Amino acid sequence: MYTVKRVLMVRGILLLETTAFPFRHFSAPPCLRSPKRNSPYSSVDSERYSSLVKSVMSTRVSSQTPETLHAEDEHIYGPVIKAQTDARIKPRTPKTIHPFLNCEEAGGTEDAESGLPVQIALNRGQGRSSVPSVTRILQQTLSQEQIFYLERWKRRMILELGEEGFRQHSQNLFRQGKRFHSALEEILTSSSSEKDKTISETAEYPADVQGYMESVSHILKDVNAVRAIESTVQHETLNYLGVVDCVARYKGVLCVIDWKTSERAKPFLSNTYDNPIQVAAYAGALNNDVNYKYQVDSGLIVVAYKDGSPAHAHQLSSELMLDFWKTWLLRLEEFTEQRSIQASSASLEN
Repeated sequence: MYTVKRVLMVRGILLLETTAFPFRHFSAPPCLRSPKRNSPYSSVDSERYSSLVKSVMSTRVSSQTPETLHAEDEHIYGPVIKAQTDARIKPRTPKTIHPFLNCEEAGGTEDAESGLPVQIALNRGQGRSSVPSVTRILQQTLSQEQIFYLERWKRRMILELGEEGFRQHSQNLFRQGKRFHSALEEILTSSSSEKDKTISETAEYPADVQGYMESVSHILKDVNAVRAIESTVQHETLNYLGVVDCVARYKGVLCVIDWKTSERAKPFLSNTYDNPIQVAAYAGALNNDVNYKYQVDSGLIVVAYKDGSPAHAHQLSSELMLDFWKTWLLRLEEFTEQRSIQASSASLEN
């Protein structure tokens, strides 16, 4: 049995009428049935969808392997053409490795550390005119990249200052450098007590040098036992010469010291460009020069700043010096080859 309840209104009064019917079946009468809606999945290929679900939900690893993927790529894009390996590009090495140190003079670093520093002047008029300098060799063997950046810097400076302004700027920098080196020479050749006093009295120097001297004051406190200053060195075998700024002990290590000035900060050795090669060339010449009875295997590059900012000191260990010495030998070979080609061209023209 099942019941049907109806709400009736009789003379303004709501009445609830309940009627019982015998139970026959659960289906609703046709008038109450809603039309069947089509499922949006009715048109889906159930067999294909089922296989897709199984492949996604399966815990098995894909059948694709690096080998099959490589074969598929090769089929679509063609075989891979491998780039040349670095093994074919061998680093350049000097044709002849000249020794950096002179074994006959080895062990002579301790003697003659007292007295006045050696100062051998450069005499170009006494048979040295044909001997190229370290500076000249480095300038004539610059890489194309170095030449590009130097030329770009020069053009920018000329645009900013004009031709005459750039010329005066270069001259001022040269004069400042000369005065800076003279002030350093005065300090380094003075006695220890006078040296300490002179370092603290930077106001006595010309205005364009005061900043540089203040910049290197903390470096000078660690420099002692000066053995050479503004002194010429020459490598008789390799036929080149140069003028070392200073040979002294820095924090106890005997070094070839090169003093540099800069308008920009150079906190890293890489910022000093060819300066390490220059120092290695000077040291190699000194080690093979009969005027010097000791050996130097370390270097120091000091970069001073006009605004008085603390100078950067870049130390070159004996290992680094050997590396830069090999680079110097390559530059020297390149320079020698250039001169040979120029000489051959000149002889053909005559």
